[in-house]
Amino acid sequence: MLPLVTEDDVGSWGSPVAVLVGDRTFQRYAVGSPSALTVVDTSKGVDTVRSIEGRLRPRWVLWSADPALRPFVAAGIRPARSWDIAEAHRVLHGGWRADAGTAWAGAHGIPLDQVPPPPTGDLFEFAADTGERGELVRADGHLRPDAVHGTWLETDDRLIAWARAALVTALRQREQAAALGPRVIGTIASESAAALLCVDLAHDGLPLDRPRIEALIEEAAGPRPQSVADEVAARAHRDKAVLDLVPGREATDLRNPAAVKALLHGVGVEVPNTRKWVLEDQRAVHPVVGALLDWRKRERIATTYGHRWLAEHVGADDRLRGSWTACDGAGGRMTADNGLHNLPAALRPGVAAHLGQVLVRADLGQIEPRVLAVVSGDRTFAEATRADDLYAPVAARLGVERPIAKVAVLAAMYGQRSGAAGEALAGLERAYPVAMRLLDDAYAVGVRGGDLRTFGGRLIPTGRFLRGVPIGTDPALDAARGRFARNAIIQGAAAELFKAWAATVRALGAPLGAQIVLCLHDELLVHAPAERAAEVAAVVDQALADASRRWSGGAPVRFVADTSVIERWSDAKG
Repeated sequence: MLPLVTEDDVGSWGSPVAVLVGDRTFQRYAVGSPSALTVVDTSKGVDTVRSIEGRLRPRWVLWSADPALRPFVAAGIRPARSWDIAEAHRVLHGGWRADAGTAWAGAHGIPLDQVPPPPTGDLFEFAADTGERGELVRADGHLRPDAVHGTWLETDDRLIAWARAALVTALRQREQAAALGPRVIGTIASESAAALLCVDLAHDGLPLDRPRIEALIEEAAGPRPQSVADEVAARAHRDKAVLDLVPGREATDLRNPAAVKALLHGVGVEVPNTRKWVLEDQRAVHPVVGALLDWRKRERIATTYGHRWLAEHVGADDRLRGSWTACDGAGGRMTADNGLHNLPAALRPGVAAHLGQVLVRADLGQIEPRVLAVVSGDRTFAEATRADDLYAPVAARLGVERPIAKVAVLAAMYGQRSGAAGEALAGLERAYPVAMRLLDDAYAVGVRGGDLRTFGGRLIPTGRFLRGVPIGTDPALDAARGRFARNAIIQGAAAELFKAWAATVRALGAPLGAQIVLCLHDELLVHAPAERAAEVAAVVDQALADASRRWSGGAPVRFVADTSVIERWSDAKG
């Protein structure tokens, strides 16, 4: 039997708590406070959720914000706060898998490798494998898999039980987070807010200037093809700009790396592979190298961001849409599909504010070394963050040129030991021993496949890195795992700060009519009314100050952002 969750049980959140869970198709929902749950269809649910949000501004308990909230965001309801069970599980237990059955097991201390698989519908699948006597929780403590995967949630009573299970899971997760420290509760709150933002982003889309982006695509890929023959002709035209420079090799397949290496060898260009950064160093050797690099840019647009991409993913309202996730399962960064996270720079002029709007763009400066100053507690290194350019005071302290100081700091976080970086690292270790010790300790844990937690408490189980390779059997792979660990604790913490910042901008910008339309690593794009541009830019900067102070616990570390008001994404500096 599920324990009955009361208002007193959730009182530790310090605010009203409401739960919202749906059936398999998200046409029916169980919604309400712990002591007053009801089942409604989507249309009535919109009114119910709007009323609860307007009156109480509760913390919504959700198995996962997406897809549960899609119809409500489409109806103009943007919940302010939530406890996202899936995101909480990812913080507490690491990895990506966070379905309801896995989150329930993690919250109840049941080994995650024992979570039952989805039901197969097989005739000989016994009742004990799904749940006995119609109960939600099996005798072994797991949620019945047909409930986890939706087919059991057919009646109102079962949906109510599903909502109670969500509340129980959230309470157990909060207890686990509190046992790790109050900072972890804050991390889950901001990760949950980032999950709410992901639903907003998927609904709102990135504003484009369709005529401009069509022109940019045509410039790179040729006119919109009307037939297969047109596509073949356009492809041949792109190839010709390269192959004309190497007479006698016109039959080379430029999409075959081995063939391209042979082509380059034939004109005296020796390279170990055809990766972009390898070819960049050979531009002066032969004109075909530069032509190949230009061809690669055009080919990428033609094949991935061409006319078909535009037709499939850009709506009639000139918005590029894709699905978003609040955590990539490794470093904890937000991710998106359909080109939202890797749009070629050549197409950025096509990302533009719509009529009466502007883009407020903000990019965090030198975020990873500033994060290192916080998570290590190195006060000497923290002093360097007071400068707009952190690398300048570091260079002065080391007695080296700024570029060398920058290489040394980045090398420390990424584990590079050779060349100029290796020489400068010795000075860095003497000047900032506390910060360097943190990275070295993380490296040691990674080498032996141990577990780490980021500053905000996200589990990094380094033993899952290079899965399938026994620890201690290959020194090179052990070292790779160590490098992964030393970077993951910094990159993961930086992702936590970024999401706390984005969530704060979401909350403070909404009254001004501002919408976040892109989160790209350390960069935000906010679509805002032109007449409120200065106010929104100020809010973005204030949000960074507020979020970084809360996230760092008041550490004496300064975070900076380059914030500007622009019409097109390509107008941004840097």
